[in-house]
Amino acid sequence: MSKDPLVRRLIRRETHSSRALPSIVAASILLATALWLTLEYVLWLLKDQPLLASPAQTLRWLQDLPGNTVPGGMIGAGAGMALLGILTLGLGLGKGRRHRRSLHSDRAAVVVDDDVIAAAISNTSRLAGGLAAGQVTTTVGGRSVLVRVRPTSGVSLETATIKTALDGELAAYAVDRRLASRIQVLKEGAVGQ
Repeated sequence: MSKDPLVRRLIRRETHSSRALPSIVAASILLATALWLTLEYVLWLLKDQPLLASPAQTLRWLQDLPGNTVPGGMIGAGAGMALLGILTLGLGLGKGRRHRRSLHSDRAAVVVDDDVIAAAISNTSRLAGGLAAGQVTTTVGGRSVLVRVRPTSGVSLETATIKTALDGELAAYAVDRRLASRIQVLKEGAVGQ
């Protein structure tokens, strides 16, 4: 990967999801609540009619809430608030990685989707093993690549050849995070391929 800070920033923006939408929603809810409470307080100071409830009515309602609510309702509301808090923390602190990887390039910021890498690896593995198009599937995970091979019935399969081609293909990509490769040969063979 390039040492240029601008290129690193571009790659990070493409490989990680934005936190803008959850931040905007949370800030909007907090802003609307603060504006409503401020308006209610100003109306209370001016001795005018409240929009929903004056600060004194709201405080009295909050004080009487435990006595007027069924205990199951309080538990449910508490559990709902806890889940909302956990969701907010998860959105804020989660890793937020997209299924994309940056490839080494001295001239440009190169970002490739994991599905593209999986398709290329499937094609390379298929050609190395002399297999048909539907006999190889590849899954690219966070730090690993799993190639599932369905051999042709009655024909021996050289997994070492496929593994060598697979590792060569991964090395040629020079992805930003090393990917460990694994080949899984399925027990069911393909007939007449």
